[in-house]
Amino acid sequence: MKIISWNVNGIRAVLRKDALAPLIKTEDPDILCLQETKAQPGEAAVDLPEYKDYWYSAVKKGYSGTALFTKEEPQAIVNGLPDKLIARFELPDDGYGDPHAEGRVLTAEYSKFFLVTVYTPNAKEDLSRLALRAKHWDPAFLAYCLQLEKKKPVVFCGDLNVAHTELDLANPKANKGKKGFTDEERAGFQAFLDSGFVDTLRLFRQGNGLYTWWSNFGGARERNVGWRIDYFLVSGSLRGTVTAADIHPSVLGSDHCPVSLSLDL
Repeated sequence: MKIISWNVNGIRAVLRKDALAPLIKTEDPDILCLQETKAQPGEAAVDLPEYKDYWYSAVKKGYSGTALFTKEEPQAIVNGLPDKLIARFELPDDGYGDPHAEGRVLTAEYSKFFLVTVYTPNAKEDLSRLALRAKHWDPAFLAYCLQLEKKKPVVFCGDLNVAHTELDLANPKANKGKKGFTDEERAGFQAFLDSGFVDTLRLFRQGNGLYTWWSNFGGARERNVGWRIDYFLVSGSLRGTVTAADIHPSVLGSDHCPVSLSLDL
């Protein structure tokens, strides 16, 4: 089974650039997970007849949102985090809006695993959303994945808006303490590993230069001055089923590139 995850930074823009169809033709994924779709279901004419599609769009139009395209019909689809976890972790309207009205978490249940596609809130340039990340969102999302794991293994993917280690961005010293590379955000990612989840790319590829997002300025992508902030993580029990994990920087159309995972299930 092959799964691809891509922050498209606007599905309509990707479609206008004719960037999605070549990816599907080349990679032929069983499941495609998208983040930052910035569209309601009827606003984007995605022509993928082999796939069933599921959308979790933000209430605010043209903002955030996730979607999933799958050849196999899931047993269930769940939008958002459970109300009990929202209450437990007191996820607030932090001035930017209700993070649970932003279409950030979409879960599909399959026979052997749960698949979660997530678009994690950005901490913002002035770190004004860092408290939401560190104190509320990251622990709530981890608790959700652990809750799912009690029933069956979990695969989760998406834009986590954090570079985990200094190997995951081109200029770690210059960016230390800035959004996406604060101690708090990095600790939030580490908590997943400490809970038994596996960063699948690192099973196959080590070192730096493996980036998934680049600034639109200064020729950053051409020079590969980027960040790895898009991931596939799996439950530890699935580690032995992971046959491949990679990034696809040659795929254009967004400021992010797709990432992929193959499982032998």
